[in-house]
Amino acid sequence: MRRLMLTFFLLVGTAPVGVAQQAPATDPKSDPASDLPHGFVDEPHVIGRAVDHADKYLGSGSSTTQKDGFYPEFGNMVTGAGWISGGPGYRHHFLDGKLMVDGSAAISWRAYKTAQARVEAPKLAGNRLTIGARVQWQDLTQVNYFGIGPDSLEDERSEFRLKETDVAGYALVRANRWLTIGGRFGWIDAPTIEEPAGPFDRGFPDTRLVFPNDPGVAEQSSMLHGGVGAEVDTRDYPSRPTRGGFYRAAWQIFSDRDLHQFSFQRSEVEGVQLLPVNERWVLGVHGWAVFSTTDSGNTVPFYMLPSIGGTNTLRGFSNYRFHDRNMLVANVESRWALFQHIDAAAFFDAGSVAARAGDLDLDKTSWGAGVRVHSRTSTLARLDVAHSTEGWKVVFNLSDPFRLARRSLRTMVIPFVP
Repeated sequence: MRRLMLTFFLLVGTAPVGVAQQAPATDPKSDPASDLPHGFVDEPHVIGRAVDHADKYLGSGSSTTQKDGFYPEFGNMVTGAGWISGGPGYRHHFLDGKLMVDGSAAISWRAYKTAQARVEAPKLAGNRLTIGARVQWQDLTQVNYFGIGPDSLEDERSEFRLKETDVAGYALVRANRWLTIGGRFGWIDAPTIEEPAGPFDRGFPDTRLVFPNDPGVAEQSSMLHGGVGAEVDTRDYPSRPTRGGFYRAAWQIFSDRDLHQFSFQRSEVEGVQLLPVNERWVLGVHGWAVFSTTDSGNTVPFYMLPSIGGTNTLRGFSNYRFHDRNMLVANVESRWALFQHIDAAAFFDAGSVAARAGDLDLDKTSWGAGVRVHSRTSTLARLDVAHSTEGWKVVFNLSDPFRLARRSLRTMVIPFVP
């Protein structure tokens, strides 16, 4: 934990002050789309009109994410759910915005299902304190699992279906414009592990048959969980950052209440920095490390082991490709404005997992190129083609790789999502 916090404060100490001066918060409503830099190629008007229309429904600055009433719920599924998901949502504010209730449900291309209900007081203590509670349920029909360790075999790919419910309360304190401190405490009902199901069956065997002795495969347990974290965020737009940085440190504890064999602690540090070379060229650098510790006689269930591979980590490997108690990943991405609303990108990913933190390295690598369709404040879609030692992969997603949605206290904690 000492190494974790030291790393975090070294990162924070080199970034926030200078970056915050370069990347002040901007009101999306006061900044027209024409402020986007012109690309290397003149953009057909039809592209701009299509992006403006899509941004009303998918973008972070859209009215559907701010106003009361019904709204469409898009893109909030875990990695592996399929290329698109959607469903209805409803939100209402009370007491002049001091209290909000929200509920939504969605289903994905691979029949992943989720539903959530939330009540939140977002404007306490002079708008510096948010407290809330939420209940979430999910049914993940075809989750990849290849076994434990950096040397797990691609040929031993299996799948499992996971159902679980999580109830939690949370609080966030905004110390200033760029520093937020938060905490969460909740209860996870014993998850259910079943045979994979759903459409587009890929024919992979049941995890319970391939890895019957891995922790948590045969027996699952209810858990209490809690954690605290600190974030420094100076990005201009979290859903499509072009300058600034995001740095966080977090610590969580999970207490097995049934079997008394799956209690563990998890520590994380993460940072991303966006470096604008000029108005058409942006470099992004990202690093993320996760460490798990257990008391004697306990272990981490397989679906909560840190994992890398897929959409946001090692794009040249399958989703959830590598699992173990500790994880390290680094990404570098270069973006150029091809059109006003379309960027070309090239990237390099590296990382690994290990049973001991001291054995972590960056020997798993992938590289590739892609395109980003975006408004000024949001990445609306991205397509990446990546290569690794295990061949070529194509990644389609409705969010930016540097959005880092997992940092939210409102997200589920099972499974571990890379």
